[in-house]
Amino acid sequence: MTENPKLLEPLSTVVSFVVRLLIGSLVIGFVLSLFNTGVHVGWGGASACVTDDSTGGSSTGTDRLFLPRAGAGVDLIPRYCAGHPSSYQKLLDVLSALPPFILLISSLLLLNRLLRGAARDGVYTVQTASRLRLLGWWLLLGSLVVEFTKANAQAALLATLAKEVAFSAGAWLGTWDSPYMAVFTALGLLTFARIVRAGVIMREDLEGTV
Repeated sequence: MTENPKLLEPLSTVVSFVVRLLIGSLVIGFVLSLFNTGVHVGWGGASACVTDDSTGGSSTGTDRLFLPRAGAGVDLIPRYCAGHPSSYQKLLDVLSALPPFILLISSLLLLNRLLRGAARDGVYTVQTASRLRLLGWWLLLGSLVVEFTKANAQAALLATLAKEVAFSAGAWLGTWDSPYMAVFTALGLLTFARIVRAGVIMREDLEGTV
């Protein structure tokens, strides 16, 4: 028995539209980059920049420049940029921006596959439970790997731009941003995968007793 596909709306339509939009944008950006060196597909620009969130300060100069309201102050957080980055710095800059984008695209493709399969085969099926579990594990492991790669790349890039910063565990922790929402979302998907599989088993048992 196949459930009503409308039960998957509006998520199914939105995800399908976003996937097509992102893929179309990538194709157009790639084609334009072949004819215009100033066009980049989201990364690999002319400069390599990184913000050192672990340090900062304030001064009367920044207050006069940004004009905060009475009783408020303006923090100064350094952002380092290489005007003429080396190949190594360009690689680190790409490793900071590209992995999150790859995770986004791949997760959307898996989610789109899940929704299309559920609309075709039904929500309470073994196939849907398997696809749901695959998406959960992909998001869980992928978010951790992406953040690990991103933090290492940013810490290494910062070490090449700031004299008093070395590539160390402390610098790595300063750039690490825990993907709490991605992890909790992935755990939720794995939980719902178990619920769906349990529902499939219960339905098969009920159909077998009738």
